[in-house]
Amino acid sequence: MQIAQKLLPTVNVVARVAMLFSLSIIVPIIVAWWNNDAGLWPFIDALIGLQIFSGLLWLLTRNYRRELLPRDGFILVVGLWTALAAVAAVPLMLFDPNMSFTHAYFETMSALSTTGATVMTGLDHLPASINLWRHLLNWLGGMGIIVLAVAIFPLLGVGGMQLFKAETPGPIKDSKLTPRIHETARNLWLIYAGLTVICALLLRWVGGMSWLDAVCHAFAAMCLGGFSTHDASVGFFNSPLIEIILMVFMLLAATNFATHYFALSGRKLSVYWHDSEFKAMLLLIATSIIGLSFFLLWQKTYPDFLTSLRHVSFNLISIATDCGFASVDFGQWPIFAPLVMLLLSCITACAGSTGGGIKMIRTIIQTREVGRQMSLLLHPQGIHPLRVNGQIIPTSILASVMGFIFLYFSSIVVLTFTLLLSGMDFISSFSAIIACINNAGPGLGQVGPASNYGGLTDFQIWVCSFTMLLGRLEIFSVLILFTSAFWRS
Repeated sequence: MQIAQKLLPTVNVVARVAMLFSLSIIVPIIVAWWNNDAGLWPFIDALIGLQIFSGLLWLLTRNYRRELLPRDGFILVVGLWTALAAVAAVPLMLFDPNMSFTHAYFETMSALSTTGATVMTGLDHLPASINLWRHLLNWLGGMGIIVLAVAIFPLLGVGGMQLFKAETPGPIKDSKLTPRIHETARNLWLIYAGLTVICALLLRWVGGMSWLDAVCHAFAAMCLGGFSTHDASVGFFNSPLIEIILMVFMLLAATNFATHYFALSGRKLSVYWHDSEFKAMLLLIATSIIGLSFFLLWQKTYPDFLTSLRHVSFNLISIATDCGFASVDFGQWPIFAPLVMLLLSCITACAGSTGGGIKMIRTIIQTREVGRQMSLLLHPQGIHPLRVNGQIIPTSILASVMGFIFLYFSSIVVLTFTLLLSGMDFISSFSAIIACINNAGPGLGQVGPASNYGGLTDFQIWVCSFTMLLGRLEIFSVLILFTSAFWRS
């Protein structure tokens, strides 16, 4: 009974958000009507059905409405991500009756978590409305459904700060761009939407893409989601110009959006130069690109350095930032190169970006803590504060970073062995878990860039779906629900 009393108020909020979220189906309905494609009636039926179902759920739980407590934020954030993925899966199943719920849920969880892994083939021949729906989910998941929700929660009578803290990536979550949380969400989304529009226009008018391709790939680049309208991903276009445009916007998307905000509001590009995390990200990517380009040239993978540099630059930036685009089948490269790229996907993206993984800020903190401990061994009586961007990092944040990194690698080990027990080979298992927990998309072997996750068993697909959720919500927000202490009064 006590558990029900804790859950039902959040179920009521989930129902209301689901009603609003399902209205986004109107966008592919308009596209399907305009193009007279096969997605029209599946989307119309899905919209009607979801509105009725979520409306009934809201009515059944309306008597349980109350002010949310801080711990409710964790239930709600996990509940929203799992429920909205199920809501988004309905149009896909109505469009393709042969698609199981398992596959449809994986596809939409991948979209909303901005992982970019797919179980679908024949993307080139999908109706425009279906392709747009996949990419729209990608884009909505980019900044976080919850950050969007806190901007509209005042209309629902629900406060949003506890949700923002539960969902926002990175170790330092209490610094707000503006005094009110919904203003913070609005500012982040304005920057996010503005960069998406610029990216789409460049892809259309400079890169020569069709409007559908330009919009979809702009969505995928800015959310670092990596979905494409073609089975061959960005390799379909074979255009260095398109690859350059996408590389620029993937790097922008992997940067802390608070940094973008302060740079734009103060009209000072020096903000980027003073950001240790941003500089570390660029330095790591640049040195890795040069190193792997020479490595592939040495291995005679490509005939000249410029060709090697082109393909390494695009695919390394894509994987390192956790986007997931591919211009070539990098799974065929000497194994050292793609494994380095997967390792980079663990640490490269900045906190407060649309990327996943440990985040660069945690990497910096942990690295400097190692140096600090060595200094303490040499000078035990010395005072060696740990600083990032000129600020002293409190012990509480350091402990949180260390705890997160331990849980992160423990989760990778446990989930990799789970896939190994299910019959997958090691490279496929390990790379699938790394790709899913970092929300990076393609792995190696059975889930490499030349294939997809469609060949996995249902059990393996559910493991990967859970891993994507775990990575998107940064582990603690999900695993805390499995502790007995959380459910005790």
